[in-house]
Amino acid sequence: MSADNSSGPAAVRPAAVSARGWGWRHAGRPAPAVHGLDLEILPGERVLLLGASGAGKSTLLHALAGVLGDDDDGADETGTLLVDGAAPRAGRGRAGLMQQDPETQVVLSRLGDDVAFGAENLAVPRERIWPRVQEALEDVGLAGFALDHPTSSLSGGQKQRLALAGILAMRPGLVLLDEPTANLDPAGVLEVRDAVGRCLDKTGATLVVVEHRVAVWKDLVDRIVVLQPGLDAQGRQQPAVLLDGPPEQVLARAGAMLAAAGVWVPGHLPATRARRGDGGGSLLLAAEDLAVSRERQRRRGPRPVPVQSGVNAEVRAGRALTITGPNGAGKSTVALTLAGLLAPAAGRVVATEALGAGAGTDPYRWKAVQLISRIGTVFQEPEHQFVAGTVRDELMFGPRQLGRGAERVDELLERLRLAHLAEANPYTLSGGEKRRLSVATVLAAHPQVLVLDEPTFGQDANTWAELASFLSELLDAGTAVVSVTHDEEFSAVLGGTGLRLGSAPMTAGAA
Repeated sequence: MSADNSSGPAAVRPAAVSARGWGWRHAGRPAPAVHGLDLEILPGERVLLLGASGAGKSTLLHALAGVLGDDDDGADETGTLLVDGAAPRAGRGRAGLMQQDPETQVVLSRLGDDVAFGAENLAVPRERIWPRVQEALEDVGLAGFALDHPTSSLSGGQKQRLALAGILAMRPGLVLLDEPTANLDPAGVLEVRDAVGRCLDKTGATLVVVEHRVAVWKDLVDRIVVLQPGLDAQGRQQPAVLLDGPPEQVLARAGAMLAAAGVWVPGHLPATRARRGDGGGSLLLAAEDLAVSRERQRRRGPRPVPVQSGVNAEVRAGRALTITGPNGAGKSTVALTLAGLLAPAAGRVVATEALGAGAGTDPYRWKAVQLISRIGTVFQEPEHQFVAGTVRDELMFGPRQLGRGAERVDELLERLRLAHLAEANPYTLSGGEKRRLSVATVLAAHPQVLVLDEPTFGQDANTWAELASFLSELLDAGTAVVSVTHDEEFSAVLGGTGLRLGSAPMTAGAA
């Protein structure tokens, strides 16, 4: 199909990708993120890129988008990586990248303007931009919002779909998706997957998608390419491409091996540590007729409009509380309010003497030092809590603020597979590694309550099992775990109670 600049369902010129011995080493890292990659992707092909956490999948996508190295002075590149026979940086607008963290791609305050931003930067005529914007919003399931709807009020999952809409409005020849459905509820996952399929059918664009869960994408793609680190544990070179072929062939030939390597293979659920008990201990926190909002209460003016109200829940020592519900239901807002980081819009969060001794009963009024030693929060976007230049210093930050030793740092580095990255800059880690580091930094302060927002986002099957097993140990040791998640398998491992949020006020009940 030939290129067409009309505003309707337009075809684009699909891009070709070629890698010959390509590699990339981040500045300050002894080992390359990718080494010796040989890969050819034909125009219009649809490729699912798999591999264990840290195999270089996100690095490759950033390189294809032409953005790798923007903030990585001193990085080292080897071999060649080409899009349509030229360096990716030379092909402005040929590739559209949706990153793991949609927050980094929301640049404007109004929904319509944000979707139009990429196309405007490509100098698409104004009369063609806005029909593209409307079409893209329909494709990703956001057509019900007004074009002037504030992007700041969107949930994490809605922002993910917004980022995808912005890419689709650009009409790129190469669509690059990095964990595009990780933050979405089950219905949203299918909605985005189907939206991508419809757009590829319209445009004929080439697709490279990184996902850990194969089942969602295997029927949409032509090929599965499995990456492995270019250097093994002994520093010996090995092929960067472990497997490459049609989905059914790859899964039939090497399903067990892929599962062992951490790939989410249909029918293979990784083994996890079993809970010793699930009775729960003393009450630590209670939400009483709680209403929550991201808006701040001002001295004058109306009260904030709650995104959820009538919430009643208990947080007990050694017991998990899992918060679920559709995107936009206010799950993260409820969790942050329980964690003492947002003020209740109505009702209250009460800390008992078992948690708040010496600090009071209102977590929102606690000082920072009082809070981090009692309630630790892992945000949906790991980068939002990084403050140090190395992984080790990041882990030592909390204990230092509390005047404690860092005796747990080495244990956490080993348990969460971060020991080999102790001196690395946190921002150069893969998405899965950043998530594990964000969990470790909170645990280093020994909180009694752990609040996690989408804790399994970006994890391969092996690191997922290790994280779930580690949290199971913490629960059995008496830590309370509150998690916001769409991951039903993860919820099943932790057990406890479930708080399902919807349009009506809900109360926590047995999971």
